[in-house]
Amino acid sequence: AERQMMAARLKRCVVRRRDGPEQHGVAASCLRELRDKACGVLAIDKAREPITLVLAEDGTIVDDEDYFLCLPSNTKFVALAKDEKWSSKILDSGTSWLSESVDEVDSAAEKWKQLAGQLKDDLSNIILMSEEDLQVLIDVPRSDLAEELAQSETKIQVLQDTLQQVLDRREEERQSRQLLELYLEALKTEDSVLSKVAEPEAAPRKEMDVVDTGTRSTDTSATTVLSDQVLAALKEKPAPELCLDSQDLELVLKEDTAALASALGWDKQKAGALQEACDQELSKRLKQVQTLHSLRSTSKGKKTLPWGDWPSSKRKK
Repeated sequence: AERQMMAARLKRCVVRRRDGPEQHGVAASCLRELRDKACGVLAIDKAREPITLVLAEDGTIVDDEDYFLCLPSNTKFVALAKDEKWSSKILDSGTSWLSESVDEVDSAAEKWKQLAGQLKDDLSNIILMSEEDLQVLIDVPRSDLAEELAQSETKIQVLQDTLQQVLDRREEERQSRQLLELYLEALKTEDSVLSKVAEPEAAPRKEMDVVDTGTRSTDTSATTVLSDQVLAALKEKPAPELCLDSQDLELVLKEDTAALASALGWDKQKAGALQEACDQELSKRLKQVQTLHSLRSTSKGKKTLPWGDWPSSKRKK
């Protein structure tokens, strides 16, 4: 009888990590017990406690005992470790977890509609989007995007041409940076060759002792809140700051340099240089947005950027 009473007080819940698709079912009679069990089944390190529990569907923080008791059974929670923040991207990354019946086509449709909603709110959001998001909107059929934004197909053509121009400019900037890096590397190589030629042949070269300055991170226990997709972009793509959206750039800047270096397998100096590049890119985008907002505020009573004032683009997609 006592076991039955205890079982009656238990609430079935489903928990997962912020960036992990793996979910676990637990039963808890109170919020504190749910936190403890979530830390256990999700293997959250003690150093990253206390955790914050939020509703998986919208990120509502659940920290009130009475509210927890009012939630239905099998409510889905996301466990946020210390210093982790809720992001709406969690919904995108966890689409299959929240609704396994939704196929990839539906997920893609939801993504471009969400991005279109950002443009409907403010066209200057184009500046803050990632290259992947820009390409998604470019690939949407013109008629579908026109219907979603309640604009003519002519204006949507101008919009998509503008999106392509933004994408092209980032690629041109990436190529310019790569050429500059190659040029600087060639200069270093040339200087090295000249210095070796200038050395007297009779003078034996002294081997320099390698001193570990501690610049390379060896702390494999360092953790990062960046998603695998962002880490892959940082490691593999040239000038990765150009392909990330502004939210991801902010996350990179908030990362501890040593933890970022460990996650990427780099030394701290290289990771610091990456964060500096991300900081410059984010500052540039925010200044562009501020400039557009300033121009908008001087127009007569216009609440959003004027669709009709966008110049027609001659650049083909």
